[in-house]
Amino acid sequence: MDERFAKLEVRLQHIEDNAEKFNDRFANYQQATQWVIQLAFTLIASATVTVIVTSVLRR
Repeated sequence: MDERFAKLEVRLQHIEDNAEKFNDRFANYQQATQWVIQLAFTLIASATVTVIVTSVLRR
C-alpha cells in the first residue's frame, strides 16, 4: 500500500512540475504577444504620421 502511495506521490509531483512549466511558457507567450501587438500599433501610428506629414509638406 505504501508503495502505491509513493508512486502516486511521484506522479503527482511530475504533474505539478509540468503544470508549472506550462504556466511559465504561457506567461512568456502572453508577454511576447503583447509586445507584438504594441509593435504593430506603433508601426501603424508611425506610418500614419509619416503620411500626414508628407502630405502637409507637399502642399
